[in-house]
Order: sequence, then structure tokens, then C-alpha cells
Amino acid sequence: MEPAYRERLGERLGRYEYPAPQPRRLLWLHAVSLGETRAAAPLVAALRAQRPDLRLLLTTSTATGWSAGHALLRPGDVHTWLPYDTPGAVRRFLRHHRPVMGVLMETEVWPNLVHIAAREQVPLVLANARLSPKSLRQGERFAWLLRPAAERFLRVLAQTQDDAQRLRDMGAPFVEVCGNLKFDITPPKALLERGQRWRARLQRPVVLAASTRENEEAPLLAAWRELPQPRPLLLLVPRHPQRFDEVAGLVAQAGFSGVRRSSWGEGDPPEEAARADVWLGDSIGEMALYYACADAGLLGGSFEPLGGQNLIEAAACGCPLVLGPHTFNFAEAAELAVQARAAMRAADIRQGVVYAATLAIDPQRNGWVDRALTFASRHRGATERMAERIVGLLPAVL
Repeated sequence: MEPAYRERLGERLGRYEYPAPQPRRLLWLHAVSLGETRAAAPLVAALRAQRPDLRLLLTTSTATGWSAGHALLRPGDVHTWLPYDTPGAVRRFLRHHRPVMGVLMETEVWPNLVHIAAREQVPLVLANARLSPKSLRQGERFAWLLRPAAERFLRVLAQTQDDAQRLRDMGAPFVEVCGNLKFDITPPKALLERGQRWRARLQRPVVLAASTRENEEAPLLAAWRELPQPRPLLLLVPRHPQRFDEVAGLVAQAGFSGVRRSSWGEGDPPEEAARADVWLGDSIGEMALYYACADAGLLGGSFEPLGGQNLIEAAACGCPLVLGPHTFNFAEAAELAVQARAAMRAADIRQGVVYAATLAIDPQRNGWVDRALTFASRHRGATERMAERIVGLLPAVL
């Protein structure tokens, strides 16, 4: 269990040490983890621009989401953990905060949460909604539980037409396609500049393995060993912080010299880091830096049947990606990226490693960079569409 999660366990039970806010004044937004919280940032900004009186009740479910959520807060806002999906915890959460409406991000359909919100007269919107074919099949096994929850959403704002149809099949009655908020995330300029400076100082190609998941790193390192010398620098960034030590051990077991990003703080990489085989990206909130530092990337979560991670941030940073065969969590974005030649597909991790290492030194790499940036910019606009729909459902006065 994450330490921050354990420290505020009472909030997961719907028990709070702060006084109840004024009823029906807060717009509740739930973003489960880091990716959803970062995607929510432009939406929150757009909502505040359209409704300056907005006060936010932000809930998150992970330590990384909690940390990122603080940047979204203003005086008068409330930030707490999402309660466990039990009737008592959810009821206490809703009666303590009395939000005027709830906005749940992406896939957060919790049966008790949705059911009790309806009983407490808290309308819900599912924003940036997605539903993969695999999730739909799994949901159909529990249709008796999930269909009534889907039916209770006031609006569902879907990422794609395919997502919208699957959500309708799940029972959601009012579904509209608005696009993907993650296309509207602007990478921090300071992180991009730092990553580019690091790459220039290295004077060697860099391949990023971005947001890798359990069971992906060992095969990746084995495939990396098969590359001819001199190899690029491998920048390995696990998806979950609690696995940093485990992955550092895998790097050592594979016989590579490794350096942890955290070892040099805010400065530039020292000389010994420049000579290492592998950098372990053991930091939070620096993916834009890592993408900017890399010449090419491998998409974590896509080389095991896990559905892949968000590939849009890589494109916005100008980092061409090699995708594995499993990208069902972002199926349309992945297919569009491949069609736009902003990314390429590999059959397995061994092929992916070869493709990424080759792309990192490809004389035509700048063309891939340009196409990635164009792909990212072409699909912007979901933020304003979703903000307009949500504001249109709010009462005139909060």
C-alpha cells in the first residue's frame, strides 16, 4: 500500500477531520491517478474561465494523482481521497461535501458510487470516457451490476465514436463524442528544454521505455542485450513508483550498469551517468523531460496484454514511438498515430527494441518528429467542448 494512501485512510472510509463545506457549492471532479489528473488540468482551467465562481471538490485514488492534483487547487477548493465503493463510505462522502454535480474521468464507473449519488440527488457526468472492447466484454459478465450504473449518468462525453457505441451498448443513455482531453495537454516548456539539453550533452542516442509495467522489463532488458555494440542509452521509466527498486534490481541482474535519475537532483547528469548503460527514471511528473531527452521510445503496457499507456504525450513532445501489439486502451489514438507515421507497430518486444534502436539513429528521424507534433496538434479541442457541456448542466449560481 502506498504510504500517502495509508496516512489518510479515514478519508477512504468517508470520515473527515475538516468541516463540511457549504452544500451545493462544489463541483466534484474525480481523477483516479496521475494521467487522469493531468488530463483534467486543462478541463479545470476551461471550466474556471467559463465559471469564475467555480469551487472544486477534487478526489483522487493514488499517491501520484494526489500530488498532481494539488496544482489544480485554489482557495475554497477541497481535495480528498475517493471513498471505498461501499454504501456507508460513499454516503458519508456525499453527505459531508454535498457537491452540486460530479464529473468522473475516463472509466471510473463504481456501482455503489453511482447508485448512491442518484439517491442523494448528485447528477453525474462521465468525461473523457473510454471503454475498450475487452472492458465491454468483461462488463457484460456483470451487466446486472454495471448496466444500472451506466444508465444513471446524466451525460457521457466520449473520446471516440467506437467508445461512444460501446458505452451505449453498456447502457449509457446520453452519449456524445467530444474527443480526448489528453491531446490538449501542453508539455511544460522547462521540462522539454531540460530534456533536450541532456540529450545534447550525452552525444549518444537515447531510447526511452516509457511507463513500463510488470513482466515487461525483464524481456526488454534481455532483448536490449542482443543489440550490437555500441548500444543507445536505455532510459527505463516504470509506470508505478513502488516498483522503482524492483526494476533497479532487474537492471543489475541483467548485467547492465545503471544510474537512478534521482541520484543527481535538479542539476544535469554527471559524467558517470553519461557512461551508464541504463538510466532508471525514478521520478514523478517528469515524463515530458524523458520524452524530450529521447530519440525514440517504446510504449509501456503494450508489449504485454495490458492495453498500453497514453501515447499522446509522447507525440506532443516530438518523440516517435514504437508500439507493441496491445494498445486496446487507446485503440483509435494508436491506429491514427500509426497511420500518420508518428508511430510504428512491432509484433513483440524483441522486434520493438530493434525498431526503436534503429529509429533513434535514423537520418530521417526528424520527419518522424514533425509528424508526431502534427498528429498531436491536429486532434486538439476536446477541452472546450467538454467544458461547454459541463457548464451547461450547472445551475446559474453556485
